[in-house]
Amino acid sequence: MNKYPGVTKAKRKNGETYYRSSITIKNKHVSLSSFDSPDEATKAYREACDIIREKKYELDDYNESFSLDFEKFIILMNYRNTGILFKTPIYLQKGYFFYYISPEKRLIFDREDMFFYAEHKIQVRGGYYFVCDYGSQYNILSRYGIKNYARKGKDYVFSNHNEDDYRYENIRIINEYVGVTDISDEINKKYECVIHVRGNYIVGRYDDEITAAVAYNKAVDILAAKGIRKKYSKNYIQTISVEDYKKIYDKVVVSDRIMKYSKS
Repeated sequence: MNKYPGVTKAKRKNGETYYRSSITIKNKHVSLSSFDSPDEATKAYREACDIIREKKYELDDYNESFSLDFEKFIILMNYRNTGILFKTPIYLQKGYFFYYISPEKRLIFDREDMFFYAEHKIQVRGGYYFVCDYGSQYNILSRYGIKNYARKGKDYVFSNHNEDDYRYENIRIINEYVGVTDISDEINKKYECVIHVRGNYIVGRYDDEITAAVAYNKAVDILAAKGIRKKYSKNYIQTISVEDYKKIYDKVVVSDRIMKYSKS
């Protein structure tokens, strides 16, 4: 289509005609998107050319008048300024990178996560960020060892109070295990273990979080033996051996309220 540079005509399965726009970068065609009209497709191509060949535009120049979608805009801007072509809206900085969710929202990551997010697109649902991998969805917090049940502000915090900053040094895990909360004061270390049955039941208070985590598992087993069919998530403790786990499990004391619990 000589009249429409960078545009090829195609048909959808239902027979409708559409127009694909692309630009050649590093000897390969980079798709810019599909459009209902050749004029819009050509406009996107020319905007891409302006970025790559004419060195036009800066990051803050993107607006609703562009035919080029924002994700492609960031990909092209990053390539122009760094020489690296990604499939996702990554923009490199020294020692870290931005991942753009929208013109108003960008997340910050350490460089060591660059290759992962270059291959995995971040999606948003209900305020949570996740990626799809091997057919499953994973909350991006799982890369930091943060479980799905973890509570922001209680089980983990963003040290600099910037909740868009996902650099490892900025995410601090407070409570690693389900049902376990650090209730230490300046003098004593103490961990409270709580399980929800019909309301919250205190399993006990312990001197270390591993003992508290094992106590939670023991409480789950006791309740299951009493006929509670709720599917509790148990704690998986990697830092101790099977033998040490069994010793703690046998010795740990669980509250009478759990021991004497009755469904009736």
